[in-house]
Amino acid sequence: MQLKTFDSPADLDQYAAQLFAAALKENPESTLGLATGSTPIGIYEKMIMLYEKGEISFKSATTFNLDEYVGLSPDHEQSYARFMSRHLFSHIDLPAANAHLPKGTVTDLEAECAEYDRMLEERPVDIQLLGLGHNGHIGFNEPDDELQGGTHIVELEPETREANARFFDSIDEVPTRAITMGVGSILKAESILLVVKGADKAEIVKQALRGPITTECPASLLQTHKNVTVLVDREAGRLL
Repeated sequence: MQLKTFDSPADLDQYAAQLFAAALKENPESTLGLATGSTPIGIYEKMIMLYEKGEISFKSATTFNLDEYVGLSPDHEQSYARFMSRHLFSHIDLPAANAHLPKGTVTDLEAECAEYDRMLEERPVDIQLLGLGHNGHIGFNEPDDELQGGTHIVELEPETREANARFFDSIDEVPTRAITMGVGSILKAESILLVVKGADKAEIVKQALRGPITTECPASLLQTHKNVTVLVDREAGRLL
């Protein structure tokens, strides 16, 4: 596991974007694992800038997102499909057919989970971007006595819903369930990039990277992966 600490969010975002650019330059048909939330927005902005400069192209790439809310249509303002369109997809040359997110509005959610896993088996992720939840969740894999390896439906913890309530008019509008890649799916990526920012994440960063490997802190399972790069700002990394 490699750990890099940055003095400014802009420098961190630029470094992360360059890692994705390097993957695309080495293999234009790379499969990119993407994340949502506030953490990756700056990274996506830097990736767009690299694309606009002509340094990278996404036209032969494939993307898989970690998760989506159950019950939100793709055009809902707070769906992750809408998030990705707003912050990345509508600004680059990635073909729409090559961008994959779990579908949270289908009738048969279990079949959707199986289909998502099938697609991931066909196109293994080359580089997977992750954020880190305050309770140690990655994707929407919440702390539990045991974790599911494949894509599955999860009941969101109150802490997670509260953290995401700022994006909705009220916490009552935050969905109670999500469809997410499992930790096993995440760990199949060839390389993993964990990005964490802010003083409020310092304690969970320490637990995830230095604490025991336990399903009570899903991110701690990243310690078992052979190729993980962790990017933190000074505040997030202050306890390491």
